[in-house]
Amino acid sequence: MSRATSRASAATGARVAASKGVSFSRSPVLAVRLPTWRSRVVLFVLFAAFAALAGRALWLQGLSTQFLQKQGEARYARTIELPATRGKITDRNGQVLASSIPVKAIWAIPDDVLQAPPEKLRELARLLDMSEADLRKKLDSDRNFVYLKRQVEQDVADQIAKLKIDGIDTRKEYKRFYPQGEVMTHVVGFTNVEDVGQESMELAQQKTLVGTPGSRRVIKDRLGHIVEDIGAKHEPHDGKDLVLSVDSKIQYIAFTQLKGAVEKFKAKAGAAVVLDVHTGEVLALANYPSYDPNDRRALTGAQLRNRVMTDSFEPGSTLKPITVALALDKGKVSPHTTIDTGNGRLQILDRPISDTKAHGVITVQQIIEMSSNIGTSKIALSMPAQDMWEMFTKVGFGQQPKWGFPGAVAGRVRPYKSWRPVEQATMSYGNGIAVSLIQLARSYMMFARNGDTIPLSFQKVDQLPAGQQIIKPQTARDMREMLEMVVSGKDGTAKQAQIPGYRVGGKTGTAYKVENGRYAMPRKYIGSFVGIVPMSAPRFIIAVMIDEPTQGGHFGGQVAAPTFAKVAENALRAMNVPPDSTVTEIVVPTDTGPEAM
Repeated sequence: MSRATSRASAATGARVAASKGVSFSRSPVLAVRLPTWRSRVVLFVLFAAFAALAGRALWLQGLSTQFLQKQGEARYARTIELPATRGKITDRNGQVLASSIPVKAIWAIPDDVLQAPPEKLRELARLLDMSEADLRKKLDSDRNFVYLKRQVEQDVADQIAKLKIDGIDTRKEYKRFYPQGEVMTHVVGFTNVEDVGQESMELAQQKTLVGTPGSRRVIKDRLGHIVEDIGAKHEPHDGKDLVLSVDSKIQYIAFTQLKGAVEKFKAKAGAAVVLDVHTGEVLALANYPSYDPNDRRALTGAQLRNRVMTDSFEPGSTLKPITVALALDKGKVSPHTTIDTGNGRLQILDRPISDTKAHGVITVQQIIEMSSNIGTSKIALSMPAQDMWEMFTKVGFGQQPKWGFPGAVAGRVRPYKSWRPVEQATMSYGNGIAVSLIQLARSYMMFARNGDTIPLSFQKVDQLPAGQQIIKPQTARDMREMLEMVVSGKDGTAKQAQIPGYRVGGKTGTAYKVENGRYAMPRKYIGSFVGIVPMSAPRFIIAVMIDEPTQGGHFGGQVAAPTFAKVAENALRAMNVPPDSTVTEIVVPTDTGPEAM
């Protein structure tokens, strides 16, 4: 049967069926061969999906609007930090030592900036003081925000703004400026690009100086431009100003004289500190080599080291007055007690102790004046080791300083129970013990203050601190007479410390330098001097240390004593301290001879 014949037959059958009352759905042609429950399942699934979408829409738009608002706001709203101005640092007289100046941070949206014309990118690189390749490297980032350069001067930022490059914007920040540069840097320190203190008082007083930043809520467009303020503005609270104890005049004097000494004696380094006897204030703290905190691109570790605070060394003969003061205070000796130092050589077990020459029988006063190792050793061995250890700890040796200055070292004093007789002897004249220069200077406070000592301060003192008695007032007076003979006596080792018109007392020290736990070979030296001026009414304690002098001598009396004299003479005049001596013409030999090590 042909296909046409079949279709005709089917149509005829349908008409016949209809004419006989047969239902249309039962038509053999239109009859559904699939089960009806499947269509109902599909209908139900579609209905459920639409219901879920409607429910989700109701949840998001009616009941959970906070989430959508937060997500939308995150795409256009920003919180801008309003930086607080860091507090100024001034010296005791109000001279500004550190202040913050407004600058700009240049930031970019990389995708937008890279669409700028090449000539504008070249000009931008020039203004940022970088090559075009470095600029493009910074912009080759998958982030939508990058800093191009921090702490850009305001005039440069204005020139960048005139380029009108899409995607470039600025942020206000501050840059620290130090007017006195290398002269004051080891006192003041410096901050990093985030305005966080990194050294010295900038670090020690970070919480006081930094202040509290504010904030401002704004709407920004895609190019970073502020369109509208949308929230409360919280004003920043600037940091507090800090008034230091240092005096700019004395600091300049100490630094320039120290620098001159290091260069004159071709030394590796040097350090000096000036203390106020009455208040315990640190009036000057100088180190050389130094660095300019305004330009630290070539900063080295040697320049950064604050040797006054962080370097410990064997003090040598500058420690002898402390040993002798203890013996005087305990009644073991008097200034005029005689001690036989023999032919200049003393054997303690297998260890020889020697003087620079044979002194024979000399008084305790002469032991200090001539700097006799043997005499000091005999005095030390007449006392219990515990008494010496207690004296060292009372004046601060081996103790962690609590002066609020970062990096200050404790030095080294071994427990007295481990001392052998030879070690007790050598420690009595400053070998086998390590101190910092500022610890050494403070230990002389008891001589200048009639037996008591007071805490040191790097901030200006408004109220005099209470003292702690260490030795008897008479002992302190006896020691001042001995220290004065070291400078003005016939056999004194510090004749170059004399100052016209002023009485001076102090003690020289020369010690072998210790490296990696051993004395350096070939021999390297540290020459030091600690002095008190004026002796009639002590006002200053000045300590000087010259590290590895290689020309013009290496003894403390040759390198440190004359540096002390120059610092002290200028400081006394700068502070209008009246003269206390009628001697105005002093002839000092250029070579005062060696002192015992």
